[in-house]
Amino acid sequence: MKINGTLFRTIWPTADNVAVEIIDQTKLPHIFTTLRLNTMRDAERAIRDMQVRGAPLIGVTAAYGVALAMRDQASDAALAEACSVLLAARPTAVNLRWGVEKMRAVLVPLAAGERAAASWKEAARIADEDVAINASIGKHGSDIIRTIHQKKNATVNILTHCNAGWLATVDWGTALAPVYTAFDAGIPLHVWVDETRPRNQGASLTAWELGRHGVPHTVIVDNAGGHLMQHGMVDMAIVGTDRVTARGDVCNKIGTYLKALAAHDNGVPFYVALPTPTIDWTLQDGVKEIPIEERAEEEVTHIAGLCDDGQVRTVQVTPQGSRAANYGFDVTPARLVTGLITERGVVAANAEAMRVLMTSGR
Repeated sequence: MKINGTLFRTIWPTADNVAVEIIDQTKLPHIFTTLRLNTMRDAERAIRDMQVRGAPLIGVTAAYGVALAMRDQASDAALAEACSVLLAARPTAVNLRWGVEKMRAVLVPLAAGERAAASWKEAARIADEDVAINASIGKHGSDIIRTIHQKKNATVNILTHCNAGWLATVDWGTALAPVYTAFDAGIPLHVWVDETRPRNQGASLTAWELGRHGVPHTVIVDNAGGHLMQHGMVDMAIVGTDRVTARGDVCNKIGTYLKALAAHDNGVPFYVALPTPTIDWTLQDGVKEIPIEERAEEEVTHIAGLCDDGQVRTVQVTPQGSRAANYGFDVTPARLVTGLITERGVVAANAEAMRVLMTSGR
């Protein structure tokens, strides 16, 4: 996508394949800066500290993390250690495991001397594949937006939660890929952007990238969605996901479940956009089986913002001594999901439909 007229991906290797550069998302929306990852530990830290975030981008960053490790030491022990460290960086996003295991499968059969070059090639292939997948998600999802517009003959109002735009992937995004595709095709639309506390990834990231692309949008507090739906101001909801179970339960940023409940109560279609590698075929019951990441209290108790003097500062918003719980995700049961928008097409959130989709050859 473009930032001030310049094309960017969220992650890219240096020209000599000795390091990786990323957009440091912890500095957005007020400061746009890039960061160089020189080692596997740098990649692990970028994932853990959310300098990169979003399930697809986490997976690609992990793949490049393996490549960085192989640059320095390509023994079996070094490969095993790199995979282990990266897999522990964040527990919820299944794409992290997917990216690491893709790299492991390619590298294990090779001699140590062949692994460095092969690892950079495979990481780049995974990144390019992510772009192609998300572009396809955009096409299938934009067909839904177009249908709503044709029926309504007016601006389509879309609600989204957290950030599942191009900043959460290598390019295009998942939940926002249909928005960008439809907008670029001239379909009039408007996006309600949940602020998405505690890290404000909607207000900080979704609003930033929509604005850079020229998409009409309005930031709302997290609890406003139900009110808007009650008054007919939301035509559809699209969110992303970090993991979907084999029967269609969806794990996404905390607060998604409440949006799905409100959408169900008000007859608003609730879609989840995802690349098929985000499906975890080993799990069935998302509520019982998906590990939910608990993050630092400071993400709840403190908030960063742009001050009148132009400086970004962090302030505490809770009383001294008050504890905070910071659950990163919740699970939306499949029964509340209208459909899953994938690179292979739109499918019902149930085990049979999902298996058919994966074996259809599309």
